Amino acid sequence: MTEFKRRIVEKISSVPKTEWDRLNGAERGGHIPYNPFVSHAYLSALEDSGSAVSRAGWQPRHIALEDENGRIAAVVPCYGKSHSQGEYVFDHAWADAYERAGGRYYPKFQCTVPFTPASGPRLLVADGRTDLKGQLSRALREETDRLGISSAHVTFLQEDDLAVLEGDGYLHRTDQQFHFLNKGYASHEDFLAELSSSKRKNLRKERRSALENGLSIDWLTGRDLTEDIWDQFFAFYMDTGSRKWGRPYLTREFYSLIGERMPDDILLVMAKREGRYVAGAINFIGEDALYGRHWGCIEDHPFLHFEVCYHQAIDFAIARKLDRVEAGAQGEHKLARGYLPVTTHSAHYIAHQGLRNAVADYLEREREAIAETGEYLSEHSPFRKGEEQP
Repeated sequence: MTEFKRRIVEKISSVPKTEWDRLNGAERGGHIPYNPFVSHAYLSALEDSGSAVSRAGWQPRHIALEDENGRIAAVVPCYGKSHSQGEYVFDHAWADAYERAGGRYYPKFQCTVPFTPASGPRLLVADGRTDLKGQLSRALREETDRLGISSAHVTFLQEDDLAVLEGDGYLHRTDQQFHFLNKGYASHEDFLAELSSSKRKNLRKERRSALENGLSIDWLTGRDLTEDIWDQFFAFYMDTGSRKWGRPYLTREFYSLIGERMPDDILLVMAKREGRYVAGAINFIGEDALYGRHWGCIEDHPFLHFEVCYHQAIDFAIARKLDRVEAGAQGEHKLARGYLPVTTHSAHYIAHQGLRNAVADYLEREREAIAETGEYLSEHSPFRKGEEQP
């Protein structure tokens, strides 16, 4: 087996865009569907804007494998973390337990897309070289040991990457999200027709009520994404984020950079009243999915959050013939709106054997609980009983 030279990439801008985007999931028309979050445009915007940098507790440490010509053949997006914020897979209890026992949990490695709870490829390989995924897994584990840090966490990964990591001794963790699954609906009404009559009636009423106060909805993408639009959306993000999280993660420059570097991969759903926008949600458009990220508002209106974030996303996915909408982390309220429970996956390398044993025991019980909850929620979906689920 050919061994590749290992390199730590401390700034993604040091890698040419074309070279990074050769990796799987980072360009349209590749051997797997395009995922916008592992693209050079998205990851470089996070770094260049100061959103995912060392002073924010995200030190880029992307682990790359290079061929004999110095060209990257595989990479795992990776960050040295000094905290557990902005990850959406919670390990605070592990950190507390380890530090109470005298260990040092931070720094750790976090292999993910910062602030982005969307599943996608994590072991990125060029030209379908899936044989290199095992080398990436080993490189991550060996770097963790070499630096003497506590752990490495690969989160929101796809099942083919999970199989490689589990085979290399990483621990498997599951969680749950809610996704809309498009069965080839021609319209939103076609989707509603598959719901029970009471749920169908409730959702129609909810959508009417959301726009009762003179509100209208615009879809903005591509050239629509002007600096003025970003100013307005950032005000929504800051208002809601400051109340929900205490300190929003993303800088204003981040939005300018993604608007410049990947405008056709972005959908803003904006709600307007009396000639000005008062709420909005940002989504990213993949090759087969729409990914809902975050929303904000400067006026409160009943049901507007559901309309902007969930119903409009379904409308867009149906119009674009996308397979699904991934609506972000958590939220059992999404079930009543046609979003079904889906299992998400992560993999964890714990260097200390005692902590590893304790975490492994915990994860076994957690996986059982997640599976049971998923089964229960599926039985209480809004679809007509007996209707074949997608």
